[in-house]
Amino acid sequence: MLYIIGLGLGDEKDITLRGLEAIKKCSKVYIEAYTSLLSFGLTSDGLSSLENCYGRSIIVADREMVEEKADVILLEAQSSDVAFLVVGDPFGATTHTDLVVRAKKLEVDVKVVHNASVMNAIGVCGLQLYRYGETVSIPFFTDTWRPDSFYEKIKRNRTLGLHTLCLLDIRVKEPSIESLCRGKKVYEPPRFMTVNTAIEQLLEVGQNHPESVYNEDTSCVGLARVGCEDQVIVAGSMKQLLTQDFGPPLHCLVIVGETHPLEEEMLEFYRFNKSLKQT
Repeated sequence: MLYIIGLGLGDEKDITLRGLEAIKKCSKVYIEAYTSLLSFGLTSDGLSSLENCYGRSIIVADREMVEEKADVILLEAQSSDVAFLVVGDPFGATTHTDLVVRAKKLEVDVKVVHNASVMNAIGVCGLQLYRYGETVSIPFFTDTWRPDSFYEKIKRNRTLGLHTLCLLDIRVKEPSIESLCRGKKVYEPPRFMTVNTAIEQLLEVGQNHPESVYNEDTSCVGLARVGCEDQVIVAGSMKQLLTQDFGPPLHCLVIVGETHPLEEEMLEFYRFNKSLKQT
């Protein structure tokens, strides 16, 4: 049996009782460390916190293992109970859906234990979940790669008056281009996109589109470490949020669409204030 278990967004204590019970009966436990990170995943003692809480040794499944060597995990799950731990909810990333498909093709039984993810926890900012359109991902720009496919999705959402959740890029264990050319992988330091960088890139893309559907005066909500004790939520224009210090990762951004009076009332609690710490 393969158990795919959501861990939630904060720390090791966010796991559900059902998830914890599943972990305790598994012979092997993996944690996916590619598509997202728990707050304690950024510290040197993060893994031991997990192991102490769950009572099991945990194997870190990095990007290469998840995407290229998943069959090893699935073969183990054919003859024993194996847990695959995922930050947030198991179906918050395409990678995990692919793992389920591959498991079913190998006739491996799969049981999913759900948990909170940014896709529903984003409601904390006061914007109603049913008023969101398609979610977009904002990747880091490079000197030679500056994609803008997300613009058309934002445009569709704004045309319909819907909010847009922007998930910001995470680069963990990414091989450098130079090392790939030499045939020996050397990994770059981890990078986590900030709200500030995301807005800079969004404004750059907007300038390339006549009559852009957003500009520096467009209302947004910047969030950091959603679900953690020190989460940060600030509502303001793109221009205002550019100067806001949101602190450590992970960050995300909402481009606000048409709002209901109740949403406006909630946003007032998070309005940008010049007394807040700024960059």
